[in-house]
Amino acid sequence: MSLENVKNHFKQWGRDKDIMEFDTSSGTVQQAADTIGVIPARIAKTLSFRGKDDKAILVVTAGDTKIDNKKFRNTFHHKARMLSADEVVAQTGHVIGGVCPFGLANELEVYLDVSMKRFDTVFPACGSTNSAIELSLDELFEYATVKEWVDTCKGWEKEQLQEAVATGKDDRST
Repeated sequence: MSLENVKNHFKQWGRDKDIMEFDTSSGTVQQAADTIGVIPARIAKTLSFRGKDDKAILVVTAGDTKIDNKKFRNTFHHKARMLSADEVVAQTGHVIGGVCPFGLANELEVYLDVSMKRFDTVFPACGSTNSAIELSLDELFEYATVKEWVDTCKGWEKEQLQEAVATGKDDRST
């Protein structure tokens, strides 16, 4: 049912037919990357955290990142506490491996992490463990009704700098 909710969500932009459904699992970042044929960093993973009032907040990050607890605390003014699998389903309507910021069961705050700004397009899940859609960052921002961009992750900055140096595009402002 979750995939159907996401398809219905995308109908308002005429993008429901752009959702890719796979015969194999795309439930982990690596599985999604292998299935789609992209590097893991381009998989937009949606992480579910407990908010101040026990309402979930969603942070969509690049697939090669980890949450930096200090950055998270500085941004949201409380400790990063991930939801349990049951809480994720209750709050989002999606199972782990298919969690996305679309077609949600509840109105939740959604944030995009700057780690994704390295890419023109990313691939978030679409409510099931075997689906995804390719979106530009502007589309992701619009379709997910994002509150704002945040900087909450670690593990990607070194890779970003190495890539920038290798290509001659040393732009550390993103």
